[in-house]
Amino acid sequence: MVDNWKVQWFNQPMKNILAGIVVALALIPEAIAFSIIAGVDPMIGLYAAFIIATVTAIVGGRPAMISGATGAVALVVTPLVKEHGVEYLFAATILMGLIQLVLGILKVGRLMKFIPQSVMIGFVNALGIMIFLSQIEHIFNISIATYIYVIITLLIVYIVPRFFKAIPAPLIAIILLTALYMFTGANVHTVGDLGTIKQALPHFIIPQVPYTLETLQIILPFSVSMAIVGLVESLLTAKIVDEFTNTYSSKNKESRGQGIANIITGFFGGMGGCAMIGQSVINVKSGATSRLSTLTAGVVLIFMIIVLGDLVVQIPMPILAGIMVMVSIGTVDWHSFKYIKNAPKTDAFVMILTVIIVLMTHNLAIGVIVGVVFSALFFATKISNVNVTTETFDETLHVYFEGQIFFVSIDSMMNQIDFNVDHSVIELDFNHAHLWDDSAVNAIDTIVQKFEANHNTVYVKKLNSDSRKIISELSQINHNQLI
Repeated sequence: MVDNWKVQWFNQPMKNILAGIVVALALIPEAIAFSIIAGVDPMIGLYAAFIIATVTAIVGGRPAMISGATGAVALVVTPLVKEHGVEYLFAATILMGLIQLVLGILKVGRLMKFIPQSVMIGFVNALGIMIFLSQIEHIFNISIATYIYVIITLLIVYIVPRFFKAIPAPLIAIILLTALYMFTGANVHTVGDLGTIKQALPHFIIPQVPYTLETLQIILPFSVSMAIVGLVESLLTAKIVDEFTNTYSSKNKESRGQGIANIITGFFGGMGGCAMIGQSVINVKSGATSRLSTLTAGVVLIFMIIVLGDLVVQIPMPILAGIMVMVSIGTVDWHSFKYIKNAPKTDAFVMILTVIIVLMTHNLAIGVIVGVVFSALFFATKISNVNVTTETFDETLHVYFEGQIFFVSIDSMMNQIDFNVDHSVIELDFNHAHLWDDSAVNAIDTIVQKFEANHNTVYVKKLNSDSRKIISELSQINHNQLI
């Protein structure tokens, strides 16, 4: 237990601290940008980034994963802020956290096993594309200097690690190119152009809203949406970081951690948030492996806001855009082009559909849900083929069923049966079949009734234990007909 605690916190401490510093620098412009999306003061996003990162570092389930204010959650709350104001945002964020905490206690993390590989690949690819697209406004149609800064940043982050790995290359790029900007005054946008930074700590607040059922009716739909979007993105990001690091994390603990973090940020004047795939990839690619990196990101972020605010606003946006371009390139699964060619057509379709839906809606959660639904439909169709064969011997008609019998497979099964038999003994053999639901039971009842209507004697035999149980509980068949 002690050894595990040490690994989660103090494995390669210097690497994790440096990675956390890189992430903190990259968090600032994103937190400000997401605040603007939500229609709130930039400090609300910055406070959320600090609080959520710090809290999840301690109580989250995935070491080295970065959480903070995110665009997906910001998009959900934009109408709430516009119609009711920022105090309702704080109340909705607290309720969001409570919902996530309850879902974590109910072990909602187990649902991750229902997300197929094709959806995961689509999610990752869509995410990489979205990260790149989000940086276009910071790169194009600004100035020649902007292009130069982006190119130099990319050269640094790709070339320097080949020769020098003691300090993360993105941090080197930020330090060197910010110094160059301060020395030359190049015509580029800076972090300060996104919004002002107030040098003050967050403080405890009670949302100033009426504590009535009417208020609950207003915030509940937003809180539920925020909670679901936040958990879907957080658990998918945790799974991706698991794969990057070849380690396992507790998804249920992460769900609870996200809930606790959002409750606290709501009480300290922050907006809701969740795991950030882009920042998490930056963190891992910079050498992070432990909770110390996430805690460092949160602590350094608030330190820069309070102590180095005047310096932080001078960081050129093209540097951070270049780093995010690197992240987008590293996020895309380039092997998926081969996957499209070699995978089953349904899996390839689901992967492409997931990407398209995410890009159309700008919502990762919707893309994943649509992908899972289509995967389930294709799977149900695939296993819905029930074969029915017949054989007559010893003056008995034997009807053999083979496959999974449930609501999807019933029609094709019924079409294979010839009911034009009379005054015979018929045995329905389910030795190679399984009955899954009440629709299957109803279908068996119908088969028996149709045969009996022609004066046949019908028996049902060789049901496995689960099928026999559901027949016994739901079927109208006489028990002496079960053999």
